[in-house]
Amino acid sequence: MVESWVNSAERIGADLHLELTGSGGRRAALIRALREAVRSGRLAPGSRLPPYRSLAADLGVARNTVADAYAELVAEGWLTARQGSGTRVAERAAPSGAAPARVPKKAPARARGPRHDLQQGTPDASSFPRAAWLASYRRAVQQAPNEAFGPGDPAGRVELREALAEYLARARGVRTEPGRIVICSGFAHALRLLFPQVLRGPLAVEAYGLGFHRDLLAAASVRTVPLPLDEDGAQVSELGRERAVLLTPAHQFPTGGPLHPTRRTAVIDWARARDGVILEDDYDGEFRYDRKPVGAVQGLDPERVVHIGSVSKSLSPALRLGWMVLPERYVDPVLAVKGEREAWAGTLDQLTLADFIVSGAYDRHVRRMRQRYRARRDRLVAALAERAPHVEVTGIAAGLHAVLRLPPGTEQSTVKAAVWQGIALDGLDEFRHPGTDMSAPDGLVVGYATPAEHAYAAALDALCGVLPPG
Repeated sequence: MVESWVNSAERIGADLHLELTGSGGRRAALIRALREAVRSGRLAPGSRLPPYRSLAADLGVARNTVADAYAELVAEGWLTARQGSGTRVAERAAPSGAAPARVPKKAPARARGPRHDLQQGTPDASSFPRAAWLASYRRAVQQAPNEAFGPGDPAGRVELREALAEYLARARGVRTEPGRIVICSGFAHALRLLFPQVLRGPLAVEAYGLGFHRDLLAAASVRTVPLPLDEDGAQVSELGRERAVLLTPAHQFPTGGPLHPTRRTAVIDWARARDGVILEDDYDGEFRYDRKPVGAVQGLDPERVVHIGSVSKSLSPALRLGWMVLPERYVDPVLAVKGEREAWAGTLDQLTLADFIVSGAYDRHVRRMRQRYRARRDRLVAALAERAPHVEVTGIAAGLHAVLRLPPGTEQSTVKAAVWQGIALDGLDEFRHPGTDMSAPDGLVVGYATPAEHAYAAALDALCGVLPPG
């Protein structure tokens, strides 16, 4: 038996596996193998076969053997041969009496998504800067040292850590250096690296937040203790015996609003007194519309704050790139948990993001999207003022979503009506910590960044159509 992988990618763009078995000479065995490849569907109609010389060299047979086999299969109707087009599988390659080719079963249809996606947490996917990202990718690959294509450093590529150190200092007021930055695949990954091997519970959290994060912590046997919220953010004066607290100080998620300056200093004082640590989720710190961005709490005391960010809101969650800016005492423990090699964030994506930042493309993209999202926010506010003036819009000074305050007792019915009309959005109660005794006002969390630009007007019309009357 002779087996061969035909690798003529530069000519036919595919590999072809053939087994020359059975009685008779090489020509007869090759004809049988090619017939079976076509009959079984491994060679689809229109597939181009390797030239005589290439296939003969791969199989170790004479060139004339391949030429004769091709000629016979052309005569039988299995193949076609045209000058300048090479030899291909015939579009109808089943001669009379031949077994029908196997037809792959049709894949099940995907469930249809919502007609209007107004869920929070996702940027406009159609606005991803494809051309600029591709340009950075090409430069990054061309300039990458050879060692970049080996096993990844668990701390992350130094090029990205250096770019982030400069960017975060300039744009977010973070005080750090590349050696204290660890690359991860996003905020959830950061939590998995920190708990429970590096940090232990209980962990104080804001009374409203992502249930997914609470579930992740619960799976790691970390108890979360809710902190009440008011118009100034988390009431950090309620911190008790906990040694760690998770906050969204630039823009509380999902209710909106920054942590008041006096509470920012108060939580730093708490961390110093308790030898505690603050986890700062800077999930959309770049998108502030009404005044200059609120700086990171980390800048007040880099040894008491773990600053966590990602590109999931500014670029795309598909990139799976984030970072932790760590107090010095946590760098080695986090790297020990991560392991000897990078297993999460791809090296080429890291190098691309580094170039994207250093070239200025990231700043340009953020500025452009900040203007676009501000315009969308304004359109949302105007539509509600005209069609549902009884609905109060809050949390709109920053971010990618707004909170719509509804009349008491209407949240559940409104969410159901939205689902019925094909609108994806969330009720405010979805984000409330189950252990909080805060009264839960009725409301909707509406992501105005998610729809593509051409679909936004229709999404607003649909939203206004399901809101309860005043």
